[in-house]
Amino acid sequence: MAPEEVSVVTERLPKSQVGMSIEVPAEVVDATYDRVLNRLASRAKIEGFRPGRAPRALVEARVGPAALREEVVETMVPEVVQQALVKESIDPIDNPDVEVLELERGRPAKLKATISVMPEVTLGDATKLDVDKHPHEVTDEMVERRLEDLREPMAEIMPVEREVRVGDIAVIDIEVEADGRVVESETRKSTEAEVKEGVLLPELVAVLPGAFTDEKREARVSFPDSYSEPQLAGKDATIRVTVRGVKEKVLPPLDDELAKSLTGGKQETAEAYRQAVREDLEESAKSLEKLEREQAVVKALVDASAVDVPDSLIDRELTSELESLERTLNRQGMKLDRYLQYLGKTVDQWMEDQRPDAEARLKVDLVLAEFARREGLDPSDEDVLEFLEQQADQDEELKGQVGELKQSPSARSYFRSRLRRRRVLDRLLEITHALD
Repeated sequence: MAPEEVSVVTERLPKSQVGMSIEVPAEVVDATYDRVLNRLASRAKIEGFRPGRAPRALVEARVGPAALREEVVETMVPEVVQQALVKESIDPIDNPDVEVLELERGRPAKLKATISVMPEVTLGDATKLDVDKHPHEVTDEMVERRLEDLREPMAEIMPVEREVRVGDIAVIDIEVEADGRVVESETRKSTEAEVKEGVLLPELVAVLPGAFTDEKREARVSFPDSYSEPQLAGKDATIRVTVRGVKEKVLPPLDDELAKSLTGGKQETAEAYRQAVREDLEESAKSLEKLEREQAVVKALVDASAVDVPDSLIDRELTSELESLERTLNRQGMKLDRYLQYLGKTVDQWMEDQRPDAEARLKVDLVLAEFARREGLDPSDEDVLEFLEQQADQDEELKGQVGELKQSPSARSYFRSRLRRRRVLDRLLEITHALD
């Protein structure tokens, strides 16, 4: 069947789809009927005839018009649609959705195909992006706090006769009441707790400072649905605390001897150690500034761009994400259906909940891919292999797998994607820094 035998009319549809109205000449339809009947006749076993020798008319009668037409559709439609795609230079991203409008012997066949294609990206102008700078200043207070954190494992715990202060170790009795009853499993006597967020509930950190020994404090707490104690999960409760003692953390003084000890002799004086800590914090601040700048410039470019993400791409992304989740759960000894049951969701509900995030990720990927294409940032095969080797040199787990990774198409694709993204981010930062 030559491509010119098929008549095709295309139209652009929403959500990055193309509609194709395809007309197939009657002689092609008839030829396909003949091909199908010949194939069926060669396989037919009809009483009174040797295998494959039964007349085609008898075979056709035995098969029936509906089943024969279905065979013709299954034979002809994929060929015709593929011809139409080649003729119109359309590259589908999933299987076309095809509707047979007309198909019978002696008449042209009419098909309607809907094809999802890669969306067009209307790229924003990177030279006109407005990206605010948020510098992270390292203050003396931050340096001192870091020095305290580094000395904290060496602190002495000393009982004191005064009120509770943030950072102290409080010796406390705890009683929790919910629904008018004391929850015995949560009752504690003379337990030690550091009065610090991340250790105690923030509601308790808020009420304990200022309390003296034998004083009581009370806080209202809303427990999450996931809380381990069923009697408190999803409920409001009252926590009553009685202070039984106060202990203070006494940090060792930062002197030259301690600086040498903490750095293995690398820093010989307290001042040199303080400066090294400041430099580390400043380096971390620069890294954080760069990360925030990258995130901001990507968001600005995506917001300035337009792309209509097709549903088929989102469905594919969600399916991949679900398969990844299932593999992770399996490694942890859990089944996907049990996990979803715990969440109270069906697969469809989970996918619907994840859909906005998946679409947002794809929009970012599509915009950055278009930027890379226009800026000529797509790496060559040699670039990818060199980048793979560089990454392996910095990762002990990868060092022994370089040869295997180079031979793996999926690994090369992964490192190609990482290198392209790195180049895109560097180029975007270069453009936006020039605008500052």
